[in-house]
Amino acid sequence: MRNPYPGKIFEYLRDCAQRYGPIYRFSTLHIVVINLLHPDDMELVLSQMKHMKKSRLYKFLGGWLGEGLLTSSGQKWQKRRKLLTPAFHFNVLQKFLDIFNEETSNMVKQIEEMNAQSLGGKPLINLMPIVTNLTLQSITETALGVSSVEEDTMKSYRSNIHKMGQFVFGRVTKPWSLIPLVYSLSNDYEKESETIHSLHQFTYRVMKEREKQLVDGRDEQVVSTTYSGRKIMKMLDLLLYAKINEGTIDYEGIREEVDTFMFEGHDTTAAAITFLLYALAEHPDIQENVRKEIQSNITPTRTPTYHDLQDLPYTERVIKESLRLYPSVPLITREASEDFLSHTGSKIPKGTVLYLHIFDLHRNPDIYPDPQRFDPDRFLPENCANRHPFAYLPFSAGPRNCIGQKFAILEIKAVIVGLLRKFRLEPSGCAPPSFFVDLILRPEGPINVKFVPI
Repeated sequence: MRNPYPGKIFEYLRDCAQRYGPIYRFSTLHIVVINLLHPDDMELVLSQMKHMKKSRLYKFLGGWLGEGLLTSSGQKWQKRRKLLTPAFHFNVLQKFLDIFNEETSNMVKQIEEMNAQSLGGKPLINLMPIVTNLTLQSITETALGVSSVEEDTMKSYRSNIHKMGQFVFGRVTKPWSLIPLVYSLSNDYEKESETIHSLHQFTYRVMKEREKQLVDGRDEQVVSTTYSGRKIMKMLDLLLYAKINEGTIDYEGIREEVDTFMFEGHDTTAAAITFLLYALAEHPDIQENVRKEIQSNITPTRTPTYHDLQDLPYTERVIKESLRLYPSVPLITREASEDFLSHTGSKIPKGTVLYLHIFDLHRNPDIYPDPQRFDPDRFLPENCANRHPFAYLPFSAGPRNCIGQKFAILEIKAVIVGLLRKFRLEPSGCAPPSFFVDLILRPEGPINVKFVPI
């Protein structure tokens, strides 16, 4: 197979899935890639500890994320996962909801100001920038304990993360860049290094500021005192506590995990919320059903509580359907740690790079009839009962599933409740979005929606 041009990877992979799925191979130089699209193969790979090693594609993130939870494997991954798990405890998430509600209120005010400044009162608003602002502010305050990051810093950070995605997937389409020495002599390497330096500068600044507060004893945010014998606190506080009091992680290790969660905790959630708002605008009947459920469960003057948000079954089905059609991470990769047989009986040798195509899995007509249609009832209990457990993977699955999935769903619910209480969403009338893949699923152009005050 020929290599696609950079920026055309998404269309190329969809075309391959249609022609060659549910399992096919291609190679770049000496690297053989097996592409998997069937839930049986997803289960074979994701459910077993022996196939936990991430593929060499993740090594391209090493300069930025080091060996954090996303990129590490083996004992290091297990220790870090155990260390970080308390940061996503139920008690912590309950505390975070106040921040999600506050940031949603700030977004509502921002939209109201944009509406007021428009002559018609209903401007088309590009979703991705304002939603990313919300998720980035939320992650810095919830996980890092830092509030009110400057707008210019936010802009720079968003831009640099987008650049990193382009660098990583650019290397996939340029075989010469897979050779480290050759790549280190290129202009791309120089630009990537500058981008990484800028990202790290932000991280180190936040870490030093927070560490000083903890050492001075001014602001230790302990939510609870026991969880498997550990204190429960915000993620950065937990890591700094482990460094200062236990010596179980060093400064570089903290930086790896902060960078990892800053990326995973804001960019993927921003994409999920953006596509969900687009879907609600395009399907006014579904939007109205969500609004009615919110109104019947939460009185208009009351700020939603954690328990309120757990009692919105229709809204939850709508979120699931949006994540089916628009999974924030459309592709994950692994490396086969030993020979194994695919569900078709094909032998996959040890060391083979595996691409698991979640986007195509979620649009498989044998699993989801009429897969392009937005239908939340696919996730009614009776419709899910006989579905393959690995047919729906918005947060991956198995031992390496997303540690922050409950955090993400809670934030998405808080945003939807806050916005639909204030606005009716109307579509732009433009063609459906086309997609661009870097590290996450992104719209190629702006996704515009009208926010009409209720």
